[in-house]
Amino acid sequence: MKYVTANEIKRNGVSVVNEAVAEYGEAIVTFRGQQEYVIMDTKRYNYLRECELDVALMETRQALEAGDFVEETAEEHIARIKKNA
Repeated sequence: MKYVTANEIKRNGVSVVNEAVAEYGEAIVTFRGQQEYVIMDTKRYNYLRECELDVALMETRQALEAGDFVEETAEEHIARIKKNA
């Protein structure tokens, strides 16, 4: 992973980010010494989003199998949310 400073981007433009992503697959942008952003190509981003969705689906299936859910109307759901807020 390549670290790119905000000043490098300001001086050299997006080309410095393009080079870092092309070489390392992703880049971390730092601002005043702190990591602020991760930049990656959309193919990698979409893959990671798909992984998140797969995990959410797996967790949902596990909750259903364990009976960890509530059946209720929309009105009952809203009332329960307001009560627990």
